[in-house]
Amino acid sequence: METPGRRERKKAATRQALADAALKLFLERGYDQVSIRDIAEAADVSTTTLFKHFPGKEALVFDESQDREARLVAAVQEREEGQSVVEALRAYVLTTWLPITTHPQYAEFTALVNGTPALQEYGERMWTRHAAALGAAIAEETGVGSEDIACRALARFVLDIPALTRGRKDPREDVERIFDLLEAGWP
Repeated sequence: METPGRRERKKAATRQALADAALKLFLERGYDQVSIRDIAEAADVSTTTLFKHFPGKEALVFDESQDREARLVAAVQEREEGQSVVEALRAYVLTTWLPITTHPQYAEFTALVNGTPALQEYGERMWTRHAAALGAAIAEETGVGSEDIACRALARFVLDIPALTRGRKDPREDVERIFDLLEAGWP
Protein backbone atom coordinates (compact mmCIF):
# COMPACT_ATOMS: atom_id res chain seq x y z
CA MET A 1 0.00 0.00 0.00
CA GLU A 2 1.32 3.42 -0.95
CA THR A 3 1.95 5.97 1.78
CA PRO A 4 -0.38 8.97 1.44
CA GLY A 5 1.23 12.21 0.30
CA ARG A 6 1.55 15.34 2.42
CA ARG A 7 -1.65 16.87 1.06
CA GLU A 8 -3.70 13.73 1.84
CA ARG A 9 -2.19 13.53 5.33
CA LYS A 10 -3.07 17.18 6.00
CA LYS A 11 -6.64 16.64 4.76
CA ALA A 12 -6.98 13.56 6.97
CA ALA A 13 -5.58 15.45 9.96
CA THR A 14 -8.02 18.33 9.41
CA ARG A 15 -10.93 15.90 9.07
CA GLN A 16 -9.90 14.13 12.28
CA ALA A 17 -9.44 17.44 14.14
CA LEU A 18 -12.96 18.48 13.10
CA ALA A 19 -14.51 15.16 14.15
CA ASP A 20 -12.64 15.20 17.47
CA ALA A 21 -13.61 18.82 18.20
CA ALA A 22 -17.24 18.12 17.34
CA LEU A 23 -17.49 15.04 19.54
CA LYS A 24 -15.81 16.83 22.45
CA LEU A 25 -18.21 19.77 22.17
CA PHE A 26 -21.27 17.56 21.69
CA LEU A 27 -20.42 15.51 24.77
CA GLU A 28 -19.72 18.63 26.85
CA ARG A 29 -22.68 20.78 25.80
CA GLY A 30 -25.14 18.53 24.00
CA TYR A 31 -25.65 18.22 20.27
CA ASP A 32 -28.29 20.93 19.88
CA GLN A 33 -26.23 23.48 21.85
CA VAL A 34 -23.24 23.31 19.47
CA SER A 35 -23.11 25.21 16.18
CA ILE A 36 -21.08 24.54 13.08
CA ARG A 37 -19.17 27.75 13.83
CA ASP A 38 -18.33 26.45 17.34
CA ILE A 39 -16.86 23.29 15.85
CA ALA A 40 -14.88 25.12 13.17
CA GLU A 41 -13.45 27.52 15.77
CA ALA A 42 -12.51 24.66 18.11
CA ALA A 43 -10.65 22.96 15.24
CA ASP A 44 -9.13 26.29 14.13
CA VAL A 45 -10.59 26.18 10.61
CA SER A 46 -13.22 28.12 8.69
CA THR A 47 -16.78 26.90 8.34
CA THR A 48 -16.07 26.63 4.59
CA THR A 49 -13.27 24.18 5.36
CA LEU A 50 -15.57 22.22 7.65
CA PHE A 51 -18.13 21.84 4.85
CA LYS A 52 -15.39 20.65 2.47
CA HIS A 53 -14.92 17.68 4.79
CA PHE A 54 -18.44 17.06 6.12
CA PRO A 55 -21.85 17.66 4.50
CA GLY A 56 -23.48 18.63 7.80
CA LYS A 57 -23.42 18.53 11.56
CA GLU A 58 -24.69 14.94 11.87
CA ALA A 59 -21.90 13.64 9.63
CA LEU A 60 -19.37 14.91 12.17
CA VAL A 61 -20.68 12.40 14.69
CA PHE A 62 -20.52 9.52 12.23
CA ASP A 63 -17.21 10.60 10.69
CA GLU A 64 -16.11 7.08 9.75
CA SER A 65 -19.36 6.16 7.98
CA GLN A 66 -17.97 6.00 4.44
CA ASP A 67 -14.86 4.10 5.53
CA ARG A 68 -16.97 1.66 7.54
CA GLU A 69 -19.18 0.92 4.55
CA ALA A 70 -16.15 0.36 2.32
CA ARG A 71 -14.61 -1.97 4.92
CA LEU A 72 -17.87 -3.94 5.24
CA VAL A 73 -18.04 -4.46 1.49
CA ALA A 74 -14.32 -5.33 1.36
CA ALA A 75 -14.81 -7.94 4.10
CA VAL A 76 -17.14 -9.77 1.71
CA GLN A 77 -15.35 -9.10 -1.58
CA GLU A 78 -11.80 -9.68 -0.34
CA ARG A 79 -12.42 -12.67 1.91
CA GLU A 80 -9.95 -15.54 1.95
CA GLU A 81 -10.24 -18.40 -0.51
CA GLY A 82 -12.78 -20.90 0.82
CA GLN A 83 -14.11 -18.55 3.51
CA SER A 84 -17.89 -18.13 3.43
CA VAL A 85 -19.54 -14.71 3.40
CA VAL A 86 -20.90 -15.31 6.91
CA GLU A 87 -17.46 -16.37 8.21
CA ALA A 88 -15.91 -13.22 6.72
CA LEU A 89 -18.57 -11.02 8.28
CA ARG A 90 -18.12 -12.75 11.65
CA ALA A 91 -14.38 -12.00 11.54
CA TYR A 92 -15.10 -8.39 10.54
CA VAL A 93 -17.55 -7.81 13.40
CA LEU A 94 -15.28 -9.47 15.97
CA THR A 95 -12.21 -7.48 14.94
CA THR A 96 -13.83 -4.09 14.31
CA TRP A 97 -16.94 -3.70 16.45
CA LEU A 98 -15.97 -5.43 19.70
CA PRO A 99 -12.95 -3.16 20.30
CA ILE A 100 -15.23 -0.11 19.95
CA THR A 101 -17.30 -1.32 22.90
CA THR A 102 -14.29 -0.92 25.21
CA HIS A 103 -13.51 2.66 24.15
CA PRO A 104 -13.70 5.03 27.15
CA GLN A 105 -16.23 7.30 25.40
CA TYR A 106 -18.44 4.50 24.06
CA ALA A 107 -21.20 4.89 26.65
CA GLU A 108 -21.24 8.68 26.30
CA PHE A 109 -21.30 8.45 22.51
CA THR A 110 -24.17 5.95 22.59
CA ALA A 111 -26.12 8.16 25.00
CA LEU A 112 -25.51 11.19 22.75
CA VAL A 113 -26.86 9.39 19.67
CA ASN A 114 -29.78 7.77 21.49
CA GLY A 115 -30.74 11.08 23.12
CA THR A 116 -30.67 13.16 19.95
CA PRO A 117 -33.49 12.62 17.42
CA ALA A 118 -31.50 14.18 14.55
CA LEU A 119 -28.63 11.76 15.19
CA GLN A 120 -30.97 8.79 15.50
CA GLU A 121 -32.54 9.64 12.13
CA TYR A 122 -29.15 10.19 10.50
CA GLY A 123 -27.90 6.91 11.96
CA GLU A 124 -30.92 5.06 10.58
CA ARG A 125 -30.35 6.50 7.10
CA MET A 126 -26.65 5.64 7.32
CA TRP A 127 -27.36 2.02 8.35
CA THR A 128 -29.93 1.69 5.57
CA ARG A 129 -27.27 2.79 3.04
CA HIS A 130 -24.75 0.38 4.58
CA ALA A 131 -27.27 -2.46 4.44
CA ALA A 132 -27.99 -1.78 0.76
CA ALA A 133 -24.28 -1.71 -0.11
CA LEU A 134 -23.53 -4.82 1.94
CA GLY A 135 -26.56 -6.66 0.54
CA ALA A 136 -25.46 -5.83 -3.01
CA ALA A 137 -21.92 -7.05 -2.29
CA ILE A 138 -23.24 -10.31 -0.83
CA ALA A 139 -25.51 -10.79 -3.85
CA GLU A 140 -22.64 -10.14 -6.26
CA GLU A 141 -20.37 -12.57 -4.43
CA THR A 142 -23.01 -15.30 -4.34
CA GLY A 143 -24.10 -14.79 -7.94
CA VAL A 144 -27.72 -13.78 -7.33
CA GLY A 145 -29.66 -10.65 -8.23
CA SER A 146 -28.90 -7.47 -6.31
CA GLU A 147 -32.43 -7.39 -4.88
CA ASP A 148 -32.21 -10.94 -3.47
CA ILE A 149 -34.12 -10.86 -0.18
CA ALA A 150 -31.84 -13.35 1.58
CA CYS A 151 -28.78 -11.19 0.82
CA ARG A 152 -30.56 -8.07 1.97
CA ALA A 153 -31.75 -9.83 5.15
CA LEU A 154 -28.26 -11.11 5.97
CA ALA A 155 -26.87 -7.59 5.57
CA ARG A 156 -29.53 -6.15 7.90
CA PHE A 157 -28.98 -8.89 10.50
CA VAL A 158 -25.22 -8.28 10.52
CA LEU A 159 -25.68 -4.53 10.85
CA ASP A 160 -28.08 -5.03 13.77
CA ILE A 161 -25.53 -7.04 15.77
CA PRO A 162 -24.00 -4.00 17.51
CA ALA A 163 -27.43 -2.82 18.69
CA LEU A 164 -28.47 -6.32 19.76
CA THR A 165 -25.32 -6.91 21.82
CA ARG A 166 -24.86 -3.39 23.24
CA GLY A 167 -24.65 -3.44 27.02
CA ARG A 168 -24.75 -7.22 27.28
CA LYS A 169 -22.60 -9.06 29.83
CA ASP A 170 -20.47 -10.87 27.23
CA PRO A 171 -20.79 -9.19 23.81
CA ARG A 172 -18.21 -11.51 22.22
CA GLU A 173 -20.19 -14.61 23.21
CA ASP A 174 -23.39 -12.99 21.95
CA VAL A 175 -21.79 -12.07 18.61
CA GLU A 176 -20.60 -15.66 18.24
CA ARG A 177 -24.09 -17.01 19.04
CA ILE A 178 -25.70 -14.70 16.49
CA PHE A 179 -23.26 -15.76 13.78
CA ASP A 180 -23.75 -19.41 14.69
CA LEU A 181 -27.45 -18.84 14.08
CA LEU A 182 -26.80 -17.06 10.79
CA GLU A 183 -24.53 -19.85 9.65
CA ALA A 184 -26.62 -22.83 10.72
CA GLY A 185 -30.14 -21.40 10.65
CA TRP A 186 -32.78 -21.72 13.33
CA PRO A 187 -32.88 -25.28 14.76
